[in-house]
Amino acid sequence: MTLIEALAGVKPGSALADAVKQRSEILRLSQAAHDAVLIPSNPGGLSYGLRAALAARMARHNENTELAAHYETLIKRAGDDRVAILSEPGTSLNDERIGAIVSHADLLTLAPREATRGNIEKLRTAGVSDADIVRLSELAAFVNYQARVIAGLKLIGARP
Repeated sequence: MTLIEALAGVKPGSALADAVKQRSEILRLSQAAHDAVLIPSNPGGLSYGLRAALAARMARHNENTELAAHYETLIKRAGDDRVAILSEPGTSLNDERIGAIVSHADLLTLAPREATRGNIEKLRTAGVSDADIVRLSELAAFVNYQARVIAGLKLIGARP
């Protein structure tokens, strides 16, 4: 069972489980994407702990406490206590680069249509490399996709 299936509460033998089984390749690829954006072989300038903290924060913005809890376990596994506070919306660190990253993650989660080239320039000015801007964008895209798929599956599963 994939993380999405588990958090969506897909029960074996249910009609939803049968429907999900027909889309098993999508869920397998989603799990692979999870691993690629959260625990890649080369994290670049976005540590594993920072990635997990941002993912938990995005999950909370999406009102998915179970998904946030999953990412909290990854923060602990990374052993990066300094960034753990970032998992809570409304928090930041006294660090210009991290602050810019957190602000951009929030923007991509809460108001993605408002993101502009100017926001990218703010990241660059704060010292975020182009490769890390791409990594951050991939993380935001994936976590927000994941939260939406889980919410959709929960709604479908709740139907009589």
